[in-house]
Amino acid sequence: MRISLAIMGLAAGALAGPLTCESLSAQTAPLSYADSADLSLESPVVAHVRLTRASPLKGDRAVGVPAGVTRFYVEADVVSLIRGAQGLPARIRYLADVPAEASGKAGKLRKKEEFLIFARPTGTAGEVQLVAPDAQIRYAVPEADRVRAILREAAARDAAPRITGIGRAFHVPGSLPGESETQIFLQAADGRPVSLNVLRRPGQQPRWAVSLTEIVDEAAAPPQPNSLLWYRLACTLPASLPQQSFAEADPATVPAIRADYQLIKMQLGTCARTRTAR
Repeated sequence: MRISLAIMGLAAGALAGPLTCESLSAQTAPLSYADSADLSLESPVVAHVRLTRASPLKGDRAVGVPAGVTRFYVEADVVSLIRGAQGLPARIRYLADVPAEASGKAGKLRKKEEFLIFARPTGTAGEVQLVAPDAQIRYAVPEADRVRAILREAAARDAAPRITGIGRAFHVPGSLPGESETQIFLQAADGRPVSLNVLRRPGQQPRWAVSLTEIVDEAAAPPQPNSLLWYRLACTLPASLPQQSFAEADPATVPAIRADYQLIKMQLGTCARTRTAR
């Protein structure tokens, strides 16, 4: 078995971190939407592969592999390339760490098993590096469809931007008791104006929406759960607003701003993650 120096060098990279059987077992656990988005968005290469060969590494080729883990040198056919600007050859090679089975027997990878892999190029033709220890998950149509949907959204011209911070927040009471509007500005990686807006009217449930333009659309709505915009907000916004957000707000309105922000957080829901090997 001939293994190139480039791919063996991966043992000093992502796969050589502090891995445990518990963390590695996440590769077979169901992924949440946030898990799938984390893996998909950070991976230059996403592919559906079918194993043609999986050889366990031993001796000096397995230096640094934790107890209870087997490192495999994998050769696989690319069934479909889901993401990869530079393309991939029909057959690729990579390293994968697999934990022991519940019985204590060494973990196995078998010929013709199919996986989704999340990887990056190594610079050597036909070789890739998994972006995380659990970045090889058993192929399933629903998971593959979800990954494709995430990447389609991310590639759209008007894709929800990555949120990098929170700006100023303002609250304006209305002319009627119980009427008000709160606006919280967010900072986006692409410089686009992003704001969260909460509108309260007497006798009505509070309404909130997110705007990705300078003009707040009256018909704007909260993001759909398990969408890219939902992920950008639910998985990024802090538990509470930072103090600097109130720098230009009337101190008397700060409690109302905090309450409206908590309304947004509650309605967004939890950014649930099941992976432990991130």
